[in-house]
Amino acid sequence: MTWILDFILVLGGLIFFHELGHFLVARILGIGVKAFSLGFGPKIAGFTWGATNYKLSLIPLGGYVSLAGEDRDMTEENGFTKKELFMSRPPWHRMLVVAAGPIFNFVLAWLIFWGIIITHGQMGLAPIVGELQPNSPAFQAGVKVNDEVLSIQGKKIVFWSDLANTIQTSKSDSLNFTVLRDGQKESLIVKPQVQELKNIFGETIRRPVVGIVASGDSKTVELSGVSGAAAAAEQTWSVTKLICTSIVKMVERVVPMDSIGGPIMIAQAIKQQSERGLLQLLQFTAFISINLGLLNLLPIPVLDGGHLMFFSLETILRRPISEKLQAAATRVGLLLLFSLMAFAIFNDIVRTLSSK
Repeated sequence: MTWILDFILVLGGLIFFHELGHFLVARILGIGVKAFSLGFGPKIAGFTWGATNYKLSLIPLGGYVSLAGEDRDMTEENGFTKKELFMSRPPWHRMLVVAAGPIFNFVLAWLIFWGIIITHGQMGLAPIVGELQPNSPAFQAGVKVNDEVLSIQGKKIVFWSDLANTIQTSKSDSLNFTVLRDGQKESLIVKPQVQELKNIFGETIRRPVVGIVASGDSKTVELSGVSGAAAAAEQTWSVTKLICTSIVKMVERVVPMDSIGGPIMIAQAIKQQSERGLLQLLQFTAFISINLGLLNLLPIPVLDGGHLMFFSLETILRRPISEKLQAAATRVGLLLLFSLMAFAIFNDIVRTLSSK
């Protein structure tokens, strides 16, 4: 049952780190913070430092930050000067504070990936040929099983993903492969063929292929601090692009709506990753952190993205958005958010029941 603790730590930690972003940027800008809580609900313990009440609350699933002067018409608040009030600040100050939460989610994912790379190295599929399709371009060029691809068109190949990306994005009619075979380097000219393939979303696409399949062997590359940080940033960006593409495909109905999951699916996934080990759980935590950051950036009122939208319009129009309009948009946003959550939980229940 330790996965339950993992579930609390993962979700609570992600939300807390999100709120930490709001808190730190607010303090850097000199905006007053009334309260910073680790957890929700009744206060268990805490202390006051300056004008801020720091507290530990009963429900450990996250945290919150309460800023001074969050209402537009406020001109003063106990313990804070007018300059410290949130809504008295220029829109770009408010935008920085709001954007800091999602940005910290991306930073957390990057830190997790960086820590994994520094301690365990960068892992991936080795660019070793495990199978050749009959009469394929690679077969005809003389590529053999167990060949390790070192470079293509002079570009160094480290992992199988490098090999696949290089081939699929190639515009050349022929590719110069350098492979390692029985300890000796061999140079081969492979002429790719354009074929119809299925991508990860089930769509039919046309891509250059050479007819080789990975051996399935894994590979680990040791990286230093700086190169590890760069690799972690690249990994964070790749996951972010994949999630964004998945959201677009969902809107386009390429990805079925029943793939949307809620807290039950997250709990089940955390349980699975927890059973596989700490490394897998950390990787999943980074993935969820990026999801949380992107979700909060959606331009839906009540989410950070909605606030950013209002503050951006205020900057463009040089006047605050009507409170009635904001209130109406907030009600619509809440309805949309609750509907999405209800739909996700419904999918979770149906998926759970159908698997039994």
